[in-house]
This record gives sequence, C-alpha cells and structure tokens, in this order.
Amino acid sequence: MENTFEETIQRTGTRSVKWDLLSSIYGSNDVLPMWVADMDLAVPEPVKEALVERAQHGIFGYTFTDQLINKSVTEWLKKRHQWDIKQSWILYSPGVISSLHMAVQALTEPGDRIMIQTPVYPPFYDLVNLHDRKLVKNPLRLQDDRYTMDFDHFESELQKGVKAFILCNPHNPVGRVWTKDELEKVAELCLKHDALIFSDEIHADLIYPGHKHIPIASLSEEINQQTITCMSPTKSFNLAGLQVSYLVTPDNKKRDAINHQFKKQGVHILNTMGITAVEAAYNEGEQWLDNLIQLLDKNKKLVESSFKDIPEIQVIPAEGTYLIWLDCRSMQMEHGALKKFMQEQAKVGLNDGVSFGEEGSGFMRMNIACPTVTVKEGIDRILLAVKKRQ
Repeated sequence: MENTFEETIQRTGTRSVKWDLLSSIYGSNDVLPMWVADMDLAVPEPVKEALVERAQHGIFGYTFTDQLINKSVTEWLKKRHQWDIKQSWILYSPGVISSLHMAVQALTEPGDRIMIQTPVYPPFYDLVNLHDRKLVKNPLRLQDDRYTMDFDHFESELQKGVKAFILCNPHNPVGRVWTKDELEKVAELCLKHDALIFSDEIHADLIYPGHKHIPIASLSEEINQQTITCMSPTKSFNLAGLQVSYLVTPDNKKRDAINHQFKKQGVHILNTMGITAVEAAYNEGEQWLDNLIQLLDKNKKLVESSFKDIPEIQVIPAEGTYLIWLDCRSMQMEHGALKKFMQEQAKVGLNDGVSFGEEGSGFMRMNIACPTVTVKEGIDRILLAVKKRQ
C-alpha cells in the first residue's frame, strides 16, 4: 500500500475544527494548529474507495449494522489485540464519549461516586458532573518522566464506595500504555470492591514499538463481566468526522440497559458512511496502520531529540497515542502566561494542560499525527520562541 504520509494536504475550507477555527480559538490565522486529536493525513485508499463507491450509489437511506460488520470488528480485535469476543457482545454508537455517557446514565445513579485518573481527557469530567454523579480523582504520579498509578489511593477511594471507574488506556494525555501487571491490579481492586469499569480504549491501535495494548476485559471472564469496553477505528484511521464507534460487554443486562438509554435519547441509527468506513478500515487498512505507526514513531523521536538539551521543556515519553505531553514547568510561567506564550510567541496551537485538570498545570499537549515537516515546523517555532525568551 502506497505511503503518502509526507504529503501536505490543505484542510482549510473544509470546516475543519483544527484549521478553520484558528482565528476564533487562537485569535490569529498564523498559528500552526497541533492540538485537536485528528490527523492531517489521508485515510487508507481502500477506505476512500469504499466511501466513493457508496456515495456514487446516490441513495443514503436508513442503514443497519449486520454480521459482516460485526465480523470485521471481531476479527480485528482478535488479530490486533488477541481478544476473542462474540458478535453479540457488540453495541454500536456514534462515539466513545457517547457510549460512556450512556453507560454512566444506565448503570449508575445520581450521587454515585465515579473515579477518574487525572490529568485526563477533558470530557471525562463531564461524564461525571453533567449527570449529577460525584467526581472522585485518583491522580497519576509522575516520577522520572513516567506516570504510574497510585494504587494505595486508588483502593482507599474504592473503599468509600466508588460505583464505577473510568479507565483511559492508552492514556490521554500522558501517553501511558498500561502494562498487564498494572491492569491486573486495577481489575483485582475493582472486583474486590465491586466497582464497574468503563474502559476508553479508543487509542488501542496506536501503540509504539516495545509496548502492547491489552484490553482490560480480556484478562479474565470475571473482569470481562464487570467491564464496558469502548473502542473505535476513528483515531486509528482518521475517521472522527464519520462518528462511529462500538462498545463491548458480554453481560446482556448491562448491554441492554445501555441500549435502552441510547433509545431514550433517540440515538439508534449510525452514519451510513461511518459503517462503510469501519468495514473497509478493519478489512483492508492494517498495512496502512502499520505504516502510520512508523511515521508516528519517527515524529515522536524527533520531538524527543529536539527538546533533549532544552531544560525549559521536558518530553514525557509516549508509549501510545499520537499525542505528546510536554512538561513546561521549568519555564516557571503561570499557566495562563504559558498558554499565551505558545500561542502568541511560538505561534503554535497546543492543548492547554489545565484543560485536563489542575494536575496538568504547566503542561501542554502536542499532536504529531501529521507530516514530519509539520512536526519540525512546530518544534522550530517553539525552540525559537524559547531562545528569544532567554
């Protein structure tokens, strides 16, 4: 399959959140956007061909998922993650966050305690707060440029009656791919204290060499029954705008409750093009994905080497995702000033670390899912701005 990842594709004028909202978000159109988690890379050719063929049919009526789509999903999970699931365990939805909202509403009650591990993807806070649940934070610990779980604190909170734990694996924004030992400890404690696990595994396919994604539900039948796993090809194959994902659980009662919640909200039909893209991506996109990971690994190493001798910015080594967590605390800037510095002096649009929680103060998140020349441009802009500040 031809690799066109170094082609710079013009995205302005396509209603792109990343590119066409620069002025409203950053106050200027000369900022290089490296924030929102989609790619500046074309999807696999088989996906484009499948979408074009479907478009040429010319009729876009109501569409359903069938056993062929289910087979594409189950075979992908078995091949890519050695997770053998049944087709009946799958429930489709417009997005992982939609699935998590429905799971929270269907399987917990107002006032229930729900735990997250901060700093974490901003919508996780809404999953708890918007539904009148009580937010419990289990902050991750950063030591020697690596984040780990604080299991003593984790269990102490579980002992207070946590109803559900929302796992992020691979973790956004810190880039950890949790090890089997870590996941087994999470599973052990959640089973011990009867806490449900809502597992966001949307970045499962984006794993760097030397690391392996393990679906937590695959660890044992007991933890499988306790877990709602939310996955999607949208991050893996740059399909976010097509709004399609799926959740997996073998527990009929839990799955039916979530499905009922979807129906209560009037959400029960997927995007026609999204269904088409899932099948094409999973059936014919694996080589493209392998090539993508090579590019991302190249870009990641470029970021790490470029900032290696810059004391003001430390790069937290990512094990998965295409998101790099930059530790800028040595710049000794108040967070608002740091954000303004990146935006107005460096002219690079990054994600504000505080948006991931107070534990993200002094950090910024960089998206490297773009041609290497774009990554280099972003690095050079930041390095020049830091140099001028000295």
